[in-house]
Amino acid sequence: MEPKPRALRILDILTIALILVASVMVFFYAPMEVVMGQVQRIFYFHTSAAWIGMLGFIVAALVGIAYLRTHDQKWDIAAVASVEIGMVFTLIAIIGGAIWARPIWNTWWTWDPRLITVTIMELIYAAYLMLRNGIEDPDRRARFGAVYAIVGVITVPLTFFSIRIFRTIHPVVIGGSDPNATGAFDMTPRMLQTFLFSLFAFTVMYVDLLWNRIRLGRLAEMVEELKLKVTQ
Repeated sequence: MEPKPRALRILDILTIALILVASVMVFFYAPMEVVMGQVQRIFYFHTSAAWIGMLGFIVAALVGIAYLRTHDQKWDIAAVASVEIGMVFTLIAIIGGAIWARPIWNTWWTWDPRLITVTIMELIYAAYLMLRNGIEDPDRRARFGAVYAIVGVITVPLTFFSIRIFRTIHPVVIGGSDPNATGAFDMTPRMLQTFLFSLFAFTVMYVDLLWNRIRLGRLAEMVEELKLKVTQ
């Protein structure tokens, strides 16, 4: 396999630097929220991880469309990479949310619309990976995967808008909040700056991880092609 591109090596370093700066801003620059205290700081990572999870699934649907139009395997590799990243960060968001909820809601889990929809979203994409693992033919696997990713992306807007449509205790930090939401708060200028920088840092990390995972996917494709040649 070709050596790692210089641009990717630079992006790796930039990603690490941005995440470190974001962490410093979260713990030392953003002021402590007066009601929730220190546990509120997890919000910056929780929300950023949730954003990357949704972004990963959206990108998978877009490259799925590109595959169906071109039948180029590079789009299938990108779709798998994006789904895997999306699943990891969605899981991080769920765990982070549970850590936040324990002192604020006095429970690790509640059947809130946002928690239900995000869990359904995660399980749907877990099924996506199971579907792919059950299909041996590469072209058929890529075609089925592309269609599944396109249909599955419906869960993204459903998850995003769930706390804006249904009665919920989950706070909506951007764009107001339900009066019954427990844990809602108004961001000060430094909180907002930290929040936006965290979103930016995590987005750059997504691009970096996607690029690295696509390179790994290409290597796996080469190995699979060699296996097919041996068995023929």
